[in-house]
Amino acid sequence: MPTSHADVTTEHASRYLQQLCKHWAHKFPVEFDPNHGTIDLSMGRTVLDADASALHIAVTTDEGGSLERLESVVADHIKRFAFREELTFDWKPAPAA
Repeated sequence: MPTSHADVTTEHASRYLQQLCKHWAHKFPVEFDPNHGTIDLSMGRTVLDADASALHIAVTTDEGGSLERLESVVADHIKRFAFREELTFDWKPAPAA
């Protein structure tokens, strides 16, 4: 399954993780705590991990053509929550298992 990941530098990683999970919890299966979250969107799965300096995001889809779309949707939502700072999403393909 196509997977990519991004490490987004921010001191507010836990806040953004929780905001994103709460935002989508009414629509999709979501599990989260302040440091880890999973969101099962209709187009794929998003896994988030927060530490003191970054938000680590992995997205996986079983539809090859929608990986870029999933990256975009996740990044756009987080950017809206983080309007006070400029975040950089440098998506990289995950190594083959």
